[in-house]
Amino acid sequence: MSNAIKGGEFVIRETPYTDVFIPEEFDEEAIMIRQTCLDFLNTEVLNKLDRIDAQEEGLMQSLLDKAGELGMLGVSIPEQYGGFGKNFNTSMLVADAVGGGYSFAVALSAHTGIGTLPILYYGTAEQKEKYIPKLATGEWKAAYCLTEPNAGSDANSGRTSAKLNKEGTHYLLNGQKMWITNGGFADIFIVFAKIDDDKNLTAFIVQKDFGGITMNPEEHKLGIKGSSTRQIFFNDCPVPLENMLSDRENGFKIAVNILNIGRIKLGAATIGSSRSVITQAVRYANERVQFNLPISKFGAIRHKIAEMAIRLFATESAAYRAGQNIDDAYDALLSAGMDEAKAKLKSVEQFAIECAIIKVWCSEMLDYVVDEGVQIYGGMGYSAEAPMERAYRDSRINRIFEGTNEVNRLLIVDMLLKRAMKGEIDLMTPAMAVANELTAIPDFGAEEQLTYAAEKKIIANLKKAGLLIAGAAVQKMMMSLAKEEEILMNIADIIGSVYVAESVLLRAEKIHHTYGEAKAALPFDIAKVYLYGAIDKVQVAGKEALYAFGEGDELRMMLMGLRRFTKAEPFNTKEARQRIAKKIIEENRYCF
Repeated sequence: MSNAIKGGEFVIRETPYTDVFIPEEFDEEAIMIRQTCLDFLNTEVLNKLDRIDAQEEGLMQSLLDKAGELGMLGVSIPEQYGGFGKNFNTSMLVADAVGGGYSFAVALSAHTGIGTLPILYYGTAEQKEKYIPKLATGEWKAAYCLTEPNAGSDANSGRTSAKLNKEGTHYLLNGQKMWITNGGFADIFIVFAKIDDDKNLTAFIVQKDFGGITMNPEEHKLGIKGSSTRQIFFNDCPVPLENMLSDRENGFKIAVNILNIGRIKLGAATIGSSRSVITQAVRYANERVQFNLPISKFGAIRHKIAEMAIRLFATESAAYRAGQNIDDAYDALLSAGMDEAKAKLKSVEQFAIECAIIKVWCSEMLDYVVDEGVQIYGGMGYSAEAPMERAYRDSRINRIFEGTNEVNRLLIVDMLLKRAMKGEIDLMTPAMAVANELTAIPDFGAEEQLTYAAEKKIIANLKKAGLLIAGAAVQKMMMSLAKEEEILMNIADIIGSVYVAESVLLRAEKIHHTYGEAKAALPFDIAKVYLYGAIDKVQVAGKEALYAFGEGDELRMMLMGLRRFTKAEPFNTKEARQRIAKKIIEENRYCF
């Protein structure tokens, strides 16, 4: 595994299709787990959506109890604590399957993710023994208390305090937390506070029955109305010394690492939600007749259906590619002798760049899908009687959850540059090579006549475009680049677009080699349409960035390079979309 790809290294390295995992490869057991989750949604959740949104007393808790009985809360928890001990990608599949469950999906994800994992990964043996089995069954429900009124994206500026009592037996917590998912019914809270004059946060496991906890009424929200969201106040809440989680002042690191997991899992959840929305939209389009034809016969509607499916299939490809990278890194760390919990954290941390990309691209994909879903339904899409209204409102939170998409875009570039400065990734050598290539004569040699060769060359060139712009920006602005957020977001748009485009192309190629050319025909159409959209995005983001800091002959040279690296042979995306839409319309569901 010494040659295994590192997080962020996709920018400078080609990945063979044999090295990626695709959703088509999930084994029977994983598919059974997924089906259990889907069956649960159909029998227990989707027929109660209005009651859930009305926050009927005790309903969400009872649903989590039933999910716990089926093992849905313990998929990634080790068997010794009552879970199934499945790998990371299987836990992603569960998030995906439950993602179509609206507010229930939010409650379950908060419990199994940010509510449970800090104890599983950072807790002492005693803490794990005490809490994890009850969290795995749902006997105890969990919440995560990080955000404060004046500490959102800047979480480490939180003012909640912890002071040792006179007897030296307990920390007394005082402060206010807000936007706490599951806050109204949680038994366990992961709470972040500063001890005395510490600069960094410390994490604590707080039981509701410790006392000193009060809360505001439920928040009235735009969407996810069935999710319990409260402000929580700690008033001399006594927390035993043994309930400090990990070391003093390690809370911010815990928060960051758990958010990495939350980001990629959120991406997986949006995939399940999008799949459901597309199926509903296609069925409506097949049933709705205008001008004596189902509206699915019209080109404008077919374009929408195809584009929804293309964006879903592409981001799904990226999500499970990254999930497998995390699993592979975990296996390598474990075999090298690292502790199990540390290996899980380190493997996710290694692919934090990819986690941020998945979060941004998947949440924006879902927003696109639900918006077009409303449009396909027309006037009925705007009615609360039809399913699109709820899907549209519920989707909007995902671009804010787990760090806003703006913060995540900045993080993508920041983490990449920091890894380069530490020598973990050699960005400088390829960036210099790209700069030198601008003054060389372009290669007009014959294209290789291999399938996917032309598309792979486009991907390689788009990476060069990203390296050209990032390298020039670093050289020109040095340390001041960190303040140039618009330019950083342009670079992030290039990096993320290329990652997703490469992921979907690799998926099509692997389907081709594993299942045959016929099976790969439509996936290849999807990959190619997405790739040509990525070319446009790189052109626009690249020009915006270059205009912002380039000038004179240097700017003209870089713009020429951008044009060279975003050049591609014409491709009829309209016909490809028609083929994709035709298949979905015939199947009357999202079928990829």
